[in-house]
Amino acid sequence: MSASTTERSRCRISVNGTEKDFDGPTHENALDFLRGQGLTAAKEGCAEGECGACAILLARPDGEGIRWTSVNACLLPAAALDGQEIITAEGLAEAETYHPVQEEMAVRGGSQCGYCTPGFICSMAAEYYRPERPTDSDPHHGPNGFDIHALSGNLCRCTGYRPIKDAAYALGNPTEADALAARRTDPAPASARTDLHRPDTPTGELGRFRRPGDLAEALDILAAEPEVLLVAGATDWGVEVNIKGARAKSLLAIDRLPELRGIRFTETHVEIGAAHTLSEIERELNGSVPLLGKLLPQFASRLIRNGATIGGNLGTGSPIGDTPPALLALEADLVLASAEGERTVALADYFTGYRQTVRAPGELIRSVRIPLPLAPLTSFQKIAKRRFDDISSVAIGYAVDVVDGTVAKARIGLGGVAATPLRARATEAAIEGRPWSLETVHAAADVLASEGTPMDDHRASSRYRTAMLRSSLERFFAEQLGTMDQEAGR
Repeated sequence: MSASTTERSRCRISVNGTEKDFDGPTHENALDFLRGQGLTAAKEGCAEGECGACAILLARPDGEGIRWTSVNACLLPAAALDGQEIITAEGLAEAETYHPVQEEMAVRGGSQCGYCTPGFICSMAAEYYRPERPTDSDPHHGPNGFDIHALSGNLCRCTGYRPIKDAAYALGNPTEADALAARRTDPAPASARTDLHRPDTPTGELGRFRRPGDLAEALDILAAEPEVLLVAGATDWGVEVNIKGARAKSLLAIDRLPELRGIRFTETHVEIGAAHTLSEIERELNGSVPLLGKLLPQFASRLIRNGATIGGNLGTGSPIGDTPPALLALEADLVLASAEGERTVALADYFTGYRQTVRAPGELIRSVRIPLPLAPLTSFQKIAKRRFDDISSVAIGYAVDVVDGTVAKARIGLGGVAATPLRARATEAAIEGRPWSLETVHAAADVLASEGTPMDDHRASSRYRTAMLRSSLERFFAEQLGTMDQEAGR
């Protein structure tokens, strides 16, 4: 393709139905771009995706149509929105008529200072338009089927949450005249090849942003430029940019590459594309991999899960990422791709040091493979200062198979207790082949407490982490005993 069709000085973004040009530096986030356009409803609160004051709606592909998805504008590079369609809080209302979400927030007193309100409204609108929103209630859903966890990434510091919850639970269903509801059945904007090439300054602040058309093109770029930075949801990189002032001379967006997307079931494994977001995985698996079903609702917030990808969480090599402990317990493999071909690496062999992995220059994670059949007894335990929207102090994934009262196989993944995520191999050996009993668990709990090399930091002390490991296995046993007792009584 000629330079004239790939190298462009600006991006085109649909904002509230109007085409806008973006020609800023590649590190500029969507929030700053929108505010520069005079759309100041979205605010910067924390600049790291924890408060939701910056939330906007993005039209994401969903089958043959689109899904209105709430994302953190403070983390997403504006260049990543080239050719995309977004709605801000200002764009929800039609003419002089409030949007139903805005109306309910107003009449039920869901806003005081108003700083957080536009973000709440965008997250609430995403749930309002969720096509599979149920019509009944359960502990996490209102009488209108509204999932209150859709607001888990939005913080309010003055009103309190009761009137906001009241507004959410008072919403009806979109009418046939609702333009945003009708838009859900129209085709999604295509993610075209993009090359936003900004002249480098001496400090390297402008750089280059590219969206390759397919995986082959991405791998060719990686082979030629191993130092290029891969971005998908940018939920990690966006924080580095905002908080630490990080800059990259070359960014490569891989979040919409079809070869890195989707979930595929075979007779031997479940394969998850590395660029699939955590919300998409949660929705599409729908509990078919129970351990991931237990993990994903505890991973950060809905706003973060709407952007974060499973490959990105593994690619950072962080010892406190939430997916590695569960995937280690599931004995997952990673498919690594480069211009030279593909190779499969066991996740247990992937991490080599603090934020270091076996991934070579020029390689990226193409997919995650989880072998079948799955262990029948699973659990994910996340110990953090908050139940939701927080980083783990300790995370433990369990996958155990008990046959005739004896532990036939045990796999335990740990996070937050060493420089890397790791398998608790000594504990696995301590319970395999032994009766699934309280006596076995008590003895193995001391073994589990000795796994890893816990350290003191601002999240937890070494002693606390050790104590959490010791009690974790007993908690898992109690959970599973209760489940087995319930099943036996049916």
